[in-house]
Amino acid sequence: GNPWSPLAEPSEAEQKKTGTDGSRKPERQRDLAPCPEKTAMGATRTVLAWAALLLLLLWPGQRYSDACSCSPVHPQQAFCNADVVIRAKAVSGKEVDSGNDVYGNPIKKIQYEIKQIKMFKGPDTDIEFVSTAPSSAVCGVTLEVGGKKEYLIAGKSEGNGKMYVTLCDFITPWESLSATQKKSLTQRYQMGCECKISRCPLIPCHVSSLDECLWTDWVTEKNINGRQAKHYACIKRSDGSCAWYRGSSPPKQEFLDIEDP
Repeated sequence: GNPWSPLAEPSEAEQKKTGTDGSRKPERQRDLAPCPEKTAMGATRTVLAWAALLLLLLWPGQRYSDACSCSPVHPQQAFCNADVVIRAKAVSGKEVDSGNDVYGNPIKKIQYEIKQIKMFKGPDTDIEFVSTAPSSAVCGVTLEVGGKKEYLIAGKSEGNGKMYVTLCDFITPWESLSATQKKSLTQRYQMGCECKISRCPLIPCHVSSLDECLWTDWVTEKNINGRQAKHYACIKRSDGSCAWYRGSSPPKQEFLDIEDP
């Protein structure tokens, strides 16, 4: 009859699972032990899954996000380090070939045709083209084309009316410059090119020589484009020492001789 009836006789299979006193025999344990092959396969799949997730998180964005790294420099340092410093507009831009790398692959760069407005430092001939790397990941600079926006552009001379720039050069919209910065481009920055401007990373910091000016914008304002960057120039004085000078007019002779800033 009914298998759920309390009077039903146990089946032969059930009898094998019980002892003579009616107690249940322990189950064989072999099926409960983990299979080494399955455990290894599971571990491998877990590792592969984590590796795939890590790859998705890091590729390609993180791989290149920090590829271009520049040490902050005072605008005067950028001026002094550059071969060419101009005020200009970008008329157009296009990607061009720039030879091949060691593996024979073509090297691309962006070439901007520009209209030079004024040259503050550089060759006797006007700059007609500004080249840069094809993306910001490799320090390439993006200029707004169309000839409406004016820039201050500092970079390296390539000769024949051409220059090359990177994100580490001083390139900024002309309208963002302070009045002092604009005036300093004509003479004052050049007067301090023999001076050394040292960035102060934390307080206290001290000058190591008389021809040094301490740049403290970062520790005082947490901004590299602070008061000293916008309104000061490091000027060499008659005794060979250097000191910060602030003002829109040229330094007075008294300052160059004895006066402290």
